[in-house]
Amino acid sequence: MRAWRIFFLILLPLVFLSGCVSFPGQQSEQPKLYRLDAALAAPMPAARRDVVLAVSLPQAQPGAQSAAMAYVQQAHQVEYFVASRWADTPARMLEPLLLQSLAQSGGFRAVVSNVGNVAADYRLDSEWLRLQQEFERQPSLIHLTLRVQLVNLKTRQVVAVQEFDEVEPAASENAYAGVIAANRALQRVLQRVAEFCAANTAAR
Repeated sequence: MRAWRIFFLILLPLVFLSGCVSFPGQQSEQPKLYRLDAALAAPMPAARRDVVLAVSLPQAQPGAQSAAMAYVQQAHQVEYFVASRWADTPARMLEPLLLQSLAQSGGFRAVVSNVGNVAADYRLDSEWLRLQQEFERQPSLIHLTLRVQLVNLKTRQVVAVQEFDEVEPAASENAYAGVIAANRALQRVLQRVAEFCAANTAAR
């Protein structure tokens, strides 16, 4: 009986350790990472202004501040995919896309990041209000809402504010289809933001 007790006391720590150590075949699968990488479909025919436009780092409402990919199955309840995530927060992925699309629009002398001491005439601020895949009906759809405001840096006044709301059906009921739909919706939003900036800036 004593021998069995000793054997049990030796075996118990080994069982505990085997539950803590990860073996190659037992490692949990890493989540798949996805990017927002939409761009303007084509340059807009726009009159070039002698205007330097600064783009500030986009902000985000609660629920869109992390790299977690949100989805909704019923109203007012937000959940997050476990096996799929954004490669970075949507806000940080949006900034270079705004810079690129506004520069490609051809409507400004220069488009710069609002970091450092670069002199600019206007500043574009933006905020994610919503970026989620909605499964309340089929096909599911991506719902994307972005608020922007344009500030005249000479007068320190807000020139214009607008919300851009887009929905895009997903081709299938999974996160990857949602990513494809999100980029299609974002492409339209980028186009509309470029038009908004062009319409609300005046050359010096």
